[in-house]
Formats: sequence, C-alpha cells, structure tokens
Amino acid sequence: MSKFKILYITCKNNKEAKQIAKNLVKKKLIACANLFPNISSIYRWKKKIYSSSETVLVAKTINSKIKNIIQLVKKNHSYACPCIVFADIKNGNKDFLNWISKSVKS
Repeated sequence: MSKFKILYITCKNNKEAKQIAKNLVKKKLIACANLFPNISSIYRWKKKIYSSSETVLVAKTINSKIKNIIQLVKKNHSYACPCIVFADIKNGNKDFLNWISKSVKS
C-alpha cells in the first residue's frame, strides 16, 4: 500500500465541491484539489436510473488522513451516500510527493 493517495469525490455542484475542498485544505487533510464541473453522471439509486450534472473533486493526500477526510466529507456533503474513494499513487515526481507530505502535516 502506498503512503500517497488520490481522492475522488462527486458533488452536486461546483459550489459544494469548492466548499468541501476548502475545508479539507484548511484542516490540512489534503494538499490540493482540482474541480471538474459539469460532468454527466448516470447512476442507479433506489431501483431507478438517473442522469444528472455533477462536479468531480480530485485531491492529493496521504494514507493517515483517510478516516478524517471521510468524516468531514460526509458531514458537509448533500448526498445520503457520497462517493468518497481513494487510489494509490505508486510513482510520481518525488518533489511533488514531498510537497504533499509537508502540506498535510499537523
């Protein structure tokens, strides 16, 4: 398992994604976030198929912050079951990875 993680969250709109990203950066849970507004999502929820526009939030963090990130996002997210998933960063610019570590230090 890698120390470094990519965080992927879908949000109802850009305003919600921006607020969640700012809170995560302010609390030093992520180093930075990128927002991709107006993506098209198709999903099944409670036996019905829906289509909607959402904003994707992608962020960089470290393993030890996962639990606190999930708690903060669930508290500030409008969805009953928000998408909050992490993927390993196995390789990358060592200077950038060191910057992630320094940015999320307590």
